[in-house]
Amino acid sequence: MFAAATKSFVKQVGDGGRLVPVPSLSEADKYQPLSLVVKKKRCFLFPRYKFTSTPFTLKDILLGDREISAGISSYQLLNYEDESDVSLYGRRGNHIVNDVGINVAGSDSVAVKASFGVVTKHEVEVSTLLKEITTRKINFDHSLIRQSRSSRKAVLCVVMESIRTTRQCSLSVHAGIRGEAMRFHFMDEQNPKGRDKAIVFPAHTTIAFSVFELFIYLDGAFDLCVTSVSKGGFEREETATFALLYRLRNILFERNRRVMDAISRSQLYLDDLFSDYYDKPLSMTDISLKEGTHIRVNLLNHNIPKGPCILCGMGNLKRETVYGCFQCSVDGQKYVRLHAVPCFDIWHKRMK
Repeated sequence: MFAAATKSFVKQVGDGGRLVPVPSLSEADKYQPLSLVVKKKRCFLFPRYKFTSTPFTLKDILLGDREISAGISSYQLLNYEDESDVSLYGRRGNHIVNDVGINVAGSDSVAVKASFGVVTKHEVEVSTLLKEITTRKINFDHSLIRQSRSSRKAVLCVVMESIRTTRQCSLSVHAGIRGEAMRFHFMDEQNPKGRDKAIVFPAHTTIAFSVFELFIYLDGAFDLCVTSVSKGGFEREETATFALLYRLRNILFERNRRVMDAISRSQLYLDDLFSDYYDKPLSMTDISLKEGTHIRVNLLNHNIPKGPCILCGMGNLKRETVYGCFQCSVDGQKYVRLHAVPCFDIWHKRMK
């Protein structure tokens, strides 16, 4: 009967589908802000999820003893009084009858009255909590984490808001025929035929709650899934490996692109350099023939092996030469390799 009343409350209040009715009066005190619940999908035939309470809070599964500093704000939500007539032939009516166990002989409907009075909403300060969890880690040795991690269907959630009553409340059910005036009795002894049932529960009872799912990474860091698009769960090793390979792939692609761009710029520079050399008359370019200029030498005669030309041997084609100049030096090397034509003259033209 309590579950039927909380479902009716959530259906009427709405809140965009985020509110979840408390399934049992005996567990109502376990759905407080920052408490942990486990979310599981029933099966593929039932689209709705089942929420199971736990005796733990978010602090219990975190490393360290530091308390969570996020505050909890509260305010009055509404005054809730509901009377409804439910057919026994519907799913909700059957659920109420099985839950309450009233005598339905000669009846075709069940009248339900829920008197919650003024209810209050208590919610966690989300912005403060998000800032704090950036420095906290999950304790993988905690029993709840181990059990939840072993099940691929289980998702850990944090209760972010709860809706509570402010006074002693009553729920009553009467089985009868549609059209009759609803009769409610709060003491079952007054109704020997068992056609009426009633319960009274204390103030500050949680009747609905909403959660944020947790997504836990392999290194212990975790995120709060603040939107319905993001999904909670545990990062799997194969997922982390795939993500790492994907990042490495992107890094290699970017590095190769930069290398090819550098080679392309170098090749364009050499092409412009050689074009500039060949487009000018010999008298302006053959500096090595003039008096006082550096002299071409065959480096093999000085036991220096063949190697890449300092001008055109650094591009995508490794152009090598045996010629060079002893009067020039680069990076502490007492000679430079240069092709006899045209690199030798281009190099000394630039140096001049």
